[in-house]
Amino acid sequence: MYCYYEEDGDIKAGTILADNDSSLQIESQHGKRGKLKAAHVLLRFPAPLPTEAMEQARSLAGDIDTDFLWEVAGSEEFGFAELAAEYHGKPPSAVEAGAILLTLHGAPIYFYKKGKGRYKAAPAESLAAAKASLERKAREAELRAEWVDQLRAGGLPESFRDKVYELAHKPDKNSLEYKALMDACGETGLSPVRLLDRCGAIPSSHDFHLQAFLLEHFPRGTGFPALHAPEPPPELPAGDAPAFSIDDAATTEIDDAFSVIFRPDGSVRVGIHIAAPALGIGRDSELDRVAATRLSTVYMPGGKITMLPEALVDRYTLAENRDCPALSLYLEVGPELEIRSLHTQADTIRIAANLRHETLEPLFNEASIGRPEAPDYPFRRELEWLWHFASRLEIGRGKVDTIQRLDYVFKVQDDRISITPRVRGNPIDKVVSELMILANNRWGKLLAEHDVAGLYRAQTAGKVRMTVKPAPHEGLGLDCYAWSTSPLRRYVDLINQRQILAAIGGHTPSYAGNDALLFAAMRDFELAYDAYNDFQRRMERYWCLRWFIQEGVAEAEGALIKENLVRFDGLPFVTRMSGAPALNPGDRVRVALADIDLLDIELTCQYQGIAPS
Repeated sequence: MYCYYEEDGDIKAGTILADNDSSLQIESQHGKRGKLKAAHVLLRFPAPLPTEAMEQARSLAGDIDTDFLWEVAGSEEFGFAELAAEYHGKPPSAVEAGAILLTLHGAPIYFYKKGKGRYKAAPAESLAAAKASLERKAREAELRAEWVDQLRAGGLPESFRDKVYELAHKPDKNSLEYKALMDACGETGLSPVRLLDRCGAIPSSHDFHLQAFLLEHFPRGTGFPALHAPEPPPELPAGDAPAFSIDDAATTEIDDAFSVIFRPDGSVRVGIHIAAPALGIGRDSELDRVAATRLSTVYMPGGKITMLPEALVDRYTLAENRDCPALSLYLEVGPELEIRSLHTQADTIRIAANLRHETLEPLFNEASIGRPEAPDYPFRRELEWLWHFASRLEIGRGKVDTIQRLDYVFKVQDDRISITPRVRGNPIDKVVSELMILANNRWGKLLAEHDVAGLYRAQTAGKVRMTVKPAPHEGLGLDCYAWSTSPLRRYVDLINQRQILAAIGGHTPSYAGNDALLFAAMRDFELAYDAYNDFQRRMERYWCLRWFIQEGVAEAEGALIKENLVRFDGLPFVTRMSGAPALNPGDRVRVALADIDLLDIELTCQYQGIAPS
């Protein structure tokens, strides 16, 4: 005796060797022997042999019209043998019953399995939907194969053109384009980025890196939604001295300015004035939600993405020849440069000038300070006095740095890059940084004195972190440090400015010390700030490579940092070299540059010899 049975989701035929009621010993059509539960047997038959039965059943099933069989089946549940009898118009043979069984089992969109050998025809609407799905999948498979052929041949399918950066950086792995791309990568042995590049899909390496950042951090684009204009600032007392700012020429978010009044007794009144957008941006307002999403202005060579919309920045930036609302810290300083008192208030400041690094540095520098014959310039007396005062502040912190370090100014114009070294700690830097450090320290203390929550920047044991409690910043030599001087550019500063205004005005602070939103803002800011800084460093490295290409640089000199790590002269560029003998940190080397890769932002650096000291 033989039988059809179901095993591992498949229909099989075999020979019954022994029948023990609840189980059978069988030999499959392929000669494999085993035990089978009686419940898995679908039909017993005396002939033909299992192999012949399956071959003939499959052949006969190939001639069965599945749509017609579905119509014959009706809407009620049925057994396959019953349907076979109705279809053939007589008691079916083993082959005829097997053909119907194979057809039913192989057409799950037509027939739903309801039990052992039992089925039910799918409803008409479900069948139509399933057929449409199969047709769609067939079309997709055909289109996918077509795209793979195009990609393999170096062509870019039309539907890929608007999705190149998504496919390279943040793909939808369920999309047909991604699946075709991965198929083509498997056949060509190339990575997705390299294959897209070979197909001409990445004409701009700069845009390639920029879009990677935007997809991650600005998925909805860098534009601002339509926003209501902020409330105008309240009436504030007028300041009594003209103020000036110091920034580079590209700065539009001018956060800080200074004023100086010289008194007849030799004392000086210094004003540190900070733009006050917190006067017009309330907690959880439209503008606040925008700022809380962006968290900081993003900087990169040749561009930036501002935290706040241009209209808001324009209203509160400390632009020259305007009366601007400000949060001001006033210092009474004695003739010996000692601070006698400090006072904080919100007021309106007349900005007399926006001084720019590019024009000020050649005039205000260590070589010109105190020299009567040096050329005159606006606010010279004030700036020279502030430099002496800033030097005293630096000494007071115990953090005087006598080592000259370099910063680098990147400027991109018409796709050409210039990279200019700039000595860190020059008089301009010292004046601005020391006065900002003083304000951030004083306002951190003010918040603590008034028991008002704030966001502090702390450093202990070399580790920098944000905290909602005052804590030492060992790197600056301070007992506390609360970022408060860049509220147009950093959300942390905007939050702290709200809290400072509440403290000096006797109002209820916007945030309590246990406010979940305060902790969330601190966490989100740290993550965003680190990511934005990483992006800026990455793009600076990219533009260094562009500069090598632009200037035709084939060799460079630099100093060994450690092992095979080299810092190039005149550029903020560090890379590894190969082929060097044993060297000591600080040794100067000459290297050859080759194989510059603007997509991976890498190059080959080969040791050539020792460079002159």
